[in-house]
Amino acid sequence: MTAAAPPLEEVTGARQELTVVVPVRLLRTPDWAEGPFPFEVGRRRTDTATRATYFAPASARVLYGSPGRPRRWHCPRSVVQDGLHLIGMELLRTATARHVEHALAVLHFTVTRPLLPVLRAIAGRPAAEPGPLTGPLDPGGLLSGIAEVRDGTGPFAIARPYSVAFVTPTAAHTPTLRLGLEGALPATADRWLWQLASRSNPADFPLAPEIAAEQSDRTVRISADWSSMVLRQGAAFLGHRADTGDGDFYEFGALHSRTVYLDALLLGSLQRDHIDELTDELSEIFDGARLARRVATLERNIAGFRSTYWRQHLTAHGPANELLLAFQNQHRLPARFTEILAEAADYSRLVQTQESQQISGALGLLTILGLPLGTALGVLQVLGDESLIHLLVALGLSVAATAGALATRYGRLVLSSLHGGGKP
Repeated sequence: MTAAAPPLEEVTGARQELTVVVPVRLLRTPDWAEGPFPFEVGRRRTDTATRATYFAPASARVLYGSPGRPRRWHCPRSVVQDGLHLIGMELLRTATARHVEHALAVLHFTVTRPLLPVLRAIAGRPAAEPGPLTGPLDPGGLLSGIAEVRDGTGPFAIARPYSVAFVTPTAAHTPTLRLGLEGALPATADRWLWQLASRSNPADFPLAPEIAAEQSDRTVRISADWSSMVLRQGAAFLGHRADTGDGDFYEFGALHSRTVYLDALLLGSLQRDHIDELTDELSEIFDGARLARRVATLERNIAGFRSTYWRQHLTAHGPANELLLAFQNQHRLPARFTEILAEAADYSRLVQTQESQQISGALGLLTILGLPLGTALGVLQVLGDESLIHLLVALGLSVAATAGALATRYGRLVLSSLHGGGKP
């Protein structure tokens, strides 16, 4: 009789990589090497030039910077604590119009003990072990003097660090292995993938059978060898055949999960931050006067976001593109941006209506002021009357007629239209 497979919390994969993304606030420009961390496998080195080929030019500039305008820095670092080995760090500047100091810190680990308990601890699950990012692995200490960790307090903020897990199985890990090279996957494979991406075990988040198929639909099948899942708080990559060690394809799989696929998720995080800021601008559009100026600024910021972050938001690499779309869908970014565009269009129409009303009011006021005066002067001219007294009387009568006209309903409408440029 075959022994039952151990739960994922007790499983240590053949190859386990972990990337943790922490929002930080830059205190100064890092004195680290410029560009992303250049991982190497064989002759392949994933530096800026290599990774930029996977993305559209605008996306590459956002992720890697440009000559003279760096946005990303890296630093090798070796720290070992309780089965976690930190091998390097990165900083990606994620400045927005309101928060020029914002950045993301990226910590790269290898893990030599069961990975799911580590992920549960990072997520702060009930009854989880103490958080692993403490002591020598505390991001605040690792980045001391360069950046400080930001608290996630906004309405769409991520309260815990984002994690990207990569696990490959041994021959004994049958719950995730295909039946043959291209055979079917057992149902437990996607359950393992879900636990790694959600950073939870069945007790933390019992997945209802009615929605299990829906969760499986979110899986990105990269190839027969491995799959990925992107959720709101984390992503995971899981192998589906036994890892044979050095020289195995999974060396390149781990490389891609740390580089191109990670960058696709970072690009999604940048998009989320800018959409959050645009949402804040919309909520404050009526705070104070000068609505037209506020709407113009909002429209300019939307145009800048579309040009830099959204218009060319898709990568040139198929799986990376699917991962980015999965991240966007998890955070409802397409729907939220559509709502932003619709709301901004409504405000633009409101401003146009108010400006039209003001123009009409100004023309009406000129009519009210000019008609009595013009009539009085015209009569005097026709009569050939050059008496100063008569002129003053005519001016007085025209002023009285103007005041009377402004006191009418039409006059009050004209005056109110001239004052309608502030709050609605």
